[in-house]
Amino acid sequence: MPKSLSRASLLLPLFAILAACGRQEPPPEPVRAVRTLVLSADSAGMSHEYAGEIKARTESRLSFRVGGKVLARKVNLGDAVRPGQLLAQLDPQDLILGQEAARAGVLAARANRDQLGADFKRFIELREQGFISAAELERRDNAFKASQAQLDQSKAQANSQGNQSSYAQLQSDVAGVVTGVEAEPGMVVGAGTPIVRIAHDGPRDVVFSVPEDQLGPLQAHAAKPGALTVRLWGAAAGQVGLPAKLREISASADPVTRTFLVKAEVVGLDAKLGQTATVRIEAPRQTQIIKLPLAAVLQQRGQSSVWLLDPAQMTLKAQPVQIAGADGNEVVIAAGLSPGQEVVVAGVHVLQSGQKVLRYQPSPALVKAAPAAPAASR
Repeated sequence: MPKSLSRASLLLPLFAILAACGRQEPPPEPVRAVRTLVLSADSAGMSHEYAGEIKARTESRLSFRVGGKVLARKVNLGDAVRPGQLLAQLDPQDLILGQEAARAGVLAARANRDQLGADFKRFIELREQGFISAAELERRDNAFKASQAQLDQSKAQANSQGNQSSYAQLQSDVAGVVTGVEAEPGMVVGAGTPIVRIAHDGPRDVVFSVPEDQLGPLQAHAAKPGALTVRLWGAAAGQVGLPAKLREISASADPVTRTFLVKAEVVGLDAKLGQTATVRIEAPRQTQIIKLPLAAVLQQRGQSSVWLLDPAQMTLKAQPVQIAGADGNEVVIAAGLSPGQEVVVAGVHVLQSGQKVLRYQPSPALVKAAPAAPAASR
């Protein structure tokens, strides 16, 4: 027998032994113990909270009625203003020159009217003496009337130019607080460009945004007495919210956030502009509903679901659910579950569909130290 064959025959059993040692089966996965809860009908008072802001009911953006260079600004952000107070001023030189030009135009038009009036009187005498025709007298009469109309036009333009000269001063027409400054001295602004923003003294509103799916419940519940309350974020702990009244709902949704702007009126609210408040809407208490701990719900493929336990097979199954809202630290289930079913309430993110599990059993020492568990919990 050749030496190569003898060596190969000796190495084959060794390779077989090494291969058998390398193919070890993985150990079986241990059966997990899960904490479960048997569902039962319950009741809950649904509520929704929104972040709001205190704003004046009326806010004006004041601007010059003519264009020009801003010469001075007399108020700053947060200043209180009164009616007639000077807020800002434009450079009036061009407006003054325009007013003088308009006055000169009035003088020229008056002189032309007087001259044509005197000529018309002389032509009347010439017509009576037969030196001119009736057509010539009529032409002189029309020229005099045109000069009178031109004088009236010049007077109107002069009055308008005089008003524009006074427009170089921006005055407040209401009492309020400056909430915005949008122009500085030295800027050249056009007519209608906002200069300052003033929040009028008077009623204050709480402004907040509501998602599309909550707009219907808001309109249904907010009209009931005591359903809508407002509490300032800076209020003392334990202070109850003040009752509010729904005043206005935007007719269209914001194109970016897809929310509707809502305004509520609060009587007796002592708050400053811009303060943040919590708006709370209480819905009527619902009965015969199912509640679960927050830890029992997980997201799978963009949908909320829970793990149902099959008591016969002791396996898990994913059950999609529809969430109606929250009640404290619990989730209110609108659809997908029924009383009597057993649901996993802890460690849901490490479980898989069809997985074998055991019910969690606390150690005897923990059972003696802890109070008795509810009958519905397993």
